[in-house]
Amino acid sequence: MESHKDCEINAPHSMGTTIIGVTYNGGVVLGADSRTSTGVYVANRASDKITQLTDNVYLCRSGSAADSQTVSDYVRYFLHQHTIQLGQPATVKVAANLVRLLSYSNKNMLQTGMIIGGWDKYEGGKIFGVPLGGTLLELPFTIGVANSISSLVPTFFASLCGSVTCNEKLVNSLQVHLLAVIICSGSTYLYGFFDQAWKEGMTQEEAEQLVVKAVSLAIARDGASGGVVRTVTINSEGVTRKYYPEDKLPRWHEELEPQNSLLDMLSSSSPEPMVS
Repeated sequence: MESHKDCEINAPHSMGTTIIGVTYNGGVVLGADSRTSTGVYVANRASDKITQLTDNVYLCRSGSAADSQTVSDYVRYFLHQHTIQLGQPATVKVAANLVRLLSYSNKNMLQTGMIIGGWDKYEGGKIFGVPLGGTLLELPFTIGVANSISSLVPTFFASLCGSVTCNEKLVNSLQVHLLAVIICSGSTYLYGFFDQAWKEGMTQEEAEQLVVKAVSLAIARDGASGGVVRTVTINSEGVTRKYYPEDKLPRWHEELEPQNSLLDMLSSSSPEPMVS
């Protein structure tokens, strides 16, 4: 029974996630894994976390799936109205500021971090990060690795409220700050990797390979990330989506090829020795 209790099947869906945005010489590349989790239960192994906002702007979602979907729907609607009124597509910065405004205005309720990337004729390829709280960061590359921690929060507050008197406002406030600290805890190794691997003036192929390699590394190390890798490349020529199944991803040293078991060897007519 304890294992069922820990599974948290009814916990909120989380894009327990690795999302990445990288600029290169001519555009941007966005990448994400595809695992959606509910507590420790994998609810979806092939979700698409890169959402289209306009023809030239896309958004990577992490944290609460419901929150990030709602924010992206509102931003898409406002950008559509903006395009109709001005008669031209919105810039990447306009889209990023709309995401920031919605995130900041609802920072006590939202549990999501997002990356906005795209290309426009005024500033070229741009990447913006909007973490929890609504800060807007323009960077050459942005990383967000969100751990699925919804099952940890009730335990934390149960231990906290055992020693002090907790009201609802205090719990909500502390929960938001706890999430703000933990949601990107898994990105430490990726930031070190990017500090070494990222360089200015990369080609499109180099940027795409970097994103795929980084997401693969996060999948190998982060239990909240998994599935396939999806990328979106945006430049002056348009948008290109790519999909990398698990067998096409880079392999790491601990991911060994499966070997025959002893039972397989005994049942085989010509058993082969096990490889150590």
